[in-house]
Amino acid sequence: MKRREPLGADLTPIIDVVFILLIFFIVTSVFKKEELALMLDLPSSNAKAMEVNEEQVFIELSQEKLAIKGIEVSFISLEDNLKEVKNKTKPIVVRIDKNVKYERVVKVLDLLQKYNLTNLALITNENAK
Repeated sequence: MKRREPLGADLTPIIDVVFILLIFFIVTSVFKKEELALMLDLPSSNAKAMEVNEEQVFIELSQEKLAIKGIEVSFISLEDNLKEVKNKTKPIVVRIDKNVKYERVVKVLDLLQKYNLTNLALITNENAK
């Protein structure tokens, strides 16, 4: 009769716990993501800081690209998204690169006015003192 030798500690439960913790941290980190898609060089300002909340619509404008709610879109797609905004008093947060041509800014502002979205906040960098 052969005798079996003990194999040592079973690592399966430890591996299960590690994977569960890994999944937990991955899932919770996704919810902290801001809806920002473009890397912008914002102009400086002395304006007061404003509180940003989940209900706001984020629009970003760079020299070549446009994004809404963290997704790159065209001006036509932006217009379709603005049509869908039911609450006309919902804050519209606009981040515009400081090197964007004025014509592109006016296009975005015209679309906002067309759909009567007037609760507008322009985001800038804090002015260094």
